[in-house]
Amino acid sequence: MVLEPVGQVTELGGHKFNTTNNQMELMATIEALKFLDTPDLNIWLYTDSTYVIRGITQWIWGWKKRNWQNAEGNPVSNQDLWKQLEIQVTRLKKINCKIDWRYVRGHQGVPGNERVDEIAVQMTHKKTANLYSGSLLQYQVPIMDLPESHELPPMKEKAKKKKAHSYLSYVNNQLQRHQTWPECEAVVKGRPGAKFKKATSPEHEDEILRGWGVSSKPWS
Repeated sequence: MVLEPVGQVTELGGHKFNTTNNQMELMATIEALKFLDTPDLNIWLYTDSTYVIRGITQWIWGWKKRNWQNAEGNPVSNQDLWKQLEIQVTRLKKINCKIDWRYVRGHQGVPGNERVDEIAVQMTHKKTANLYSGSLLQYQVPIMDLPESHELPPMKEKAKKKKAHSYLSYVNNQLQRHQTWPECEAVVKGRPGAKFKKATSPEHEDEILRGWGVSSKPWS
């Protein structure tokens, strides 16, 4: 929904087949910004999507520098939508609008956030919704009841992958232990019924073998 300085509230909504939550969060942001064309606005954009806020304010610079690849060297997901969002942000900057990206935690009883969730659910199930357009004074949702804090929550640290102690393969009742994954892969690739797994410790090796029903191993 969009609340304009003149006190006009406009609810927006739409649906699309074969989409994801991240894509719809981006689309909602794009459509809200498209709606605005008045110069010199101070825009407060509230969203419960940390993905959208971090993407457009932090990650996009690195993606563009790497030709729309992420830090792992893979193509950035939803880059067509990110490019559309950047176009809208750039357009608004050119008419001297400033965007303040504000995070609101979802499902915490914030009236505006609850209403947009309701619209999203209606669009998902019915492909339509009763969208309001009119004066803020007549609007039944107290959208000015906003949380005091709009800071982003801290990013969760990615769990570090445990270093491999060994790689085990079990093909045609023959158990082997390998130091690297390529060595293990060469043994199991294309072999029907082959079993293989990374072990992170000698104890983990024993656990894997018990799961495979192997009682002995050809190494000490």
